Amino acid sequence: MKGGPKQARHLQADGRLHGVVVGVRRGDGRWLMVRRSSEVSMPGKVCFPGGGIEDGETQEEACRREAREELGAEVRPLLAVWHYEFPDRPITLHGWLAEMAEGPLSPDPGEVTEVLWLTAAEGGSHEDGLPTNREFIAALEEAVGAK
Repeated sequence: MKGGPKQARHLQADGRLHGVVVGVRRGDGRWLMVRRSSEVSMPGKVCFPGGGIEDGETQEEACRREAREELGAEVRPLLAVWHYEFPDRPITLHGWLAEMAEGPLSPDPGEVTEVLWLTAAEGGSHEDGLPTNREFIAALEEAVGAK
């Protein structure tokens, strides 16, 4: 895995694990999504890049680190647009709109098997998509529309 071994993630003060997902939109309006590798949880699922927030890390730092680890990409988090607490698991996700630096992507095969650029409709209805994709895409589209 790029960037070395992941550090342990601990429950936050609210008793939950916290993570980030990153929404990057290309000039043609398509969103950057990935198909998860067989080596990570929820293998084969289509979702946004992201992962757990490590101890002492801000949400913005986690966005940057996860984009580097998963895609070899540099992102600049712009705006927190979404928040989701799983009702059946102690996990909270924070969704960010971000810009990505120009250049080729270098996906880590241990985390990503496919990079996808999908329209909002495609990403929200993908047969292998996570149930939270549609809600996050709606928040991203609203944020972009408000810019």
